[in-house]
Amino acid sequence: MRTLQILMISFFCLCVSINSTAADKLMAGTSKINITPEKPKYPVHDSLYARSLILDAGGARIAFVALDLGGYTNIPLAEKLKKQFNLTEIYFCPQHTHSSERAPQEWLENQITKVVEQAAKAMFEARISGGHRYFPQLSFMRLIIREDGRARESWVGDDHYRAVNPERIPHGPVDNAVGVIRIEDTNGTPKVLIMNYACHPDVAWNNFEISADYVGYATKYTEEAFDNTVNCLFVQGGGGNQAPLFKDGGRESPDDPRPSNYDLIDRMGKLLSIETVKLAKELYPNPYDKPSIKVKSDSLHFTGRYDKSLNYNVYISVIDINDRYVIATVPGEPFIKFQIDWKREMQPNGIPFFFGYTWNGGKWPIYLPDIRSAAYGGYGADNGPDLIEVGAGEKIFNKLVEDYYRLTGVFQDK
Repeated sequence: MRTLQILMISFFCLCVSINSTAADKLMAGTSKINITPEKPKYPVHDSLYARSLILDAGGARIAFVALDLGGYTNIPLAEKLKKQFNLTEIYFCPQHTHSSERAPQEWLENQITKVVEQAAKAMFEARISGGHRYFPQLSFMRLIIREDGRARESWVGDDHYRAVNPERIPHGPVDNAVGVIRIEDTNGTPKVLIMNYACHPDVAWNNFEISADYVGYATKYTEEAFDNTVNCLFVQGGGGNQAPLFKDGGRESPDDPRPSNYDLIDRMGKLLSIETVKLAKELYPNPYDKPSIKVKSDSLHFTGRYDKSLNYNVYISVIDINDRYVIATVPGEPFIKFQIDWKREMQPNGIPFFFGYTWNGGKWPIYLPDIRSAAYGGYGADNGPDLIEVGAGEKIFNKLVEDYYRLTGVFQDK
């Protein structure tokens, strides 16, 4: 009788172990689709793409859609996709190329739906790793303080500074690191990379041709380095005041006979890809990680800096994966200070990533300057379209930090 009891207990424990293992899985799916307009206004130099990634673990299912577009928000489509694919959240991540062209709405929505659907149909058991690689900077701070104590845009010259920074002076602050998240299958074969870097994709200031700028080259070279067996999603960081050191003044009109300088675009994209690939090939998942995804989304309300009739309902999220990888998502164009501060705040707790230009609801806030930048001025800081109230960026940042500690149970309810 005792032997039978021992066998029954052992069988029960084995079943519990098997069920626990089956439940504790990270599942992932990815896809890529062309979103270049079929009848574009301007000539197509290089195609625009949407790349998707779905992650599912611990009862949470989230999707990222990286878009080679200047910006993108779509509440009806987001709600439809969340319902159709049982998503906790969906994040649209336009990389902010200045040389994109948006296709007609219905066609573009169909393409985005397809790229999410294809990812949902191709789910696989996955492992995740991530980190950062520092290297000589490719960007610079485009709001430069001048002799009169005020900041001017990098495209404004004076006696001490040449417009568009042709000498490639590395003004700061910048974050000269690329963040990489690697998703691989259980055989260790990489399937998806997220490239997280903060810099405006406007190497060609005025292009009058369709291009994903340096981002298109960086993702293309990265995918080619893995024999085109991975999808590389570029997610912009706190690039609101970051410009590329490789800079072309651009053309004055579509009839300008000067060609756009794609050599500079190619060079910056290739350098970023080299660092991304080096890091991606060094990353490996921690064997002790327990698969989990925890998400806390929030919203904050703001008015305008000058126009008090403006109303901004800004959606943000904190995503914790495996209690190790910590992502902050912020819509609009946050300044670099918030990315640097987020990484500093989170590093004792996990490996941090800052996803700027990332929308999952609410209103796009355009620029999000820090208070210091808002005081010194310049485009996006104290002038520009529909500026948000001073201090909005700091309030968003503080809420992200608070939400992280609430999400992870550090805050006590009593």
